[in-house]
Amino acid sequence: MDLDHARALWEPQPGWLNTASYGLPPTPAYEAVLAAQRDWRTGRISWEPWGEETERARALFAELVGVPAADVTVGANVSGLLAPVAAGLAPGTRVVVPDIEFTSNVFPWMVHEPRGVEVAAVPFAKLAAAIDERTDVVAYSLVQSADGSIADDAEILAAARAAGALVVVDGTQAAGWLPVDAARYDVFAAGGYKWLMNPRGTGYAYFAPGVRDRFVPVAAGWYAGEDVHSSYYGPPLRLARDARRFDTSPAWFAWVGAAPALEVVRDIGVAAIHAHDVALANRFLTALGRPAGSSAIVTVDVPGAEAALQRAGIRAAVRAGRVRASFHIYSTEADVDAAVEALQDARP
Repeated sequence: MDLDHARALWEPQPGWLNTASYGLPPTPAYEAVLAAQRDWRTGRISWEPWGEETERARALFAELVGVPAADVTVGANVSGLLAPVAAGLAPGTRVVVPDIEFTSNVFPWMVHEPRGVEVAAVPFAKLAAAIDERTDVVAYSLVQSADGSIADDAEILAAARAAGALVVVDGTQAAGWLPVDAARYDVFAAGGYKWLMNPRGTGYAYFAPGVRDRFVPVAAGWYAGEDVHSSYYGPPLRLARDARRFDTSPAWFAWVGAAPALEVVRDIGVAAIHAHDVALANRFLTALGRPAGSSAIVTVDVPGAEAALQRAGIRAAVRAGRVRASFHIYSTEADVDAAVEALQDARP
């Protein structure tokens, strides 16, 4: 699908530069959710077709990040998907995380400190150097939420593998615009509602075969069963043999909108999305006198920026006192230029 033609699938109000907070749904995803809710209101159908959309989304996500669908679990958010991993850590385990990491990949580890899990926070740029023989787990975001910094993956992975450490990656700010090979990691989790443009309440995780045997599916329910339709009542325990044993019961309407959005990402292609998004980010940076970069998420420090952007109808975020702008499929050069003009007017 050509990206220029694909943009007709969105109807953004001009000035949306905040996909790092939430992505906008393409028309097929939005209409699928509305149709399901109409069916829900009248009881026109049973729930099974809504559940089937979860499986379609699982397969599409697996294809997107280059892993088998049998190795992908689905849930509601990253912290919930990482909870079984953290719960399986023995006392004395040392986890190394970046010091500005989004807390969905920090709090799941830190809640186990009372039982002897150690969490060490280090600067993102020094993460690889902080990995040594004492490190058991390295947990980090592939792309940082705060400023769009991209991890030096090769260096971090090399250090982690040399130390024998488990590698856990949050891909929420990457999957959908940055090409990803999830099989490089032991665990790769991503929320669906940002760059994948799913409804909120969708999350995915790749659990590497062999590694996942170390985790207990602490939230197991009927949807984690080998056959979900034979897992409604009573013992014995009969969990799925693959990554589905970590599934949690899907919020139907969120998953109804997930698969159509992922189909659009697949049909456009992540390479084309990446080129578009980064080009707009660099147009923004260079117009403000900053050097070009390699991320779809950028930050700039401009006094009075928040008020100036609001006056111009530009919706971006402010993180740690800096403007964070994020650019995706539906973003345009006109959006960039309007934001630049507003920020230039904000300067003293």
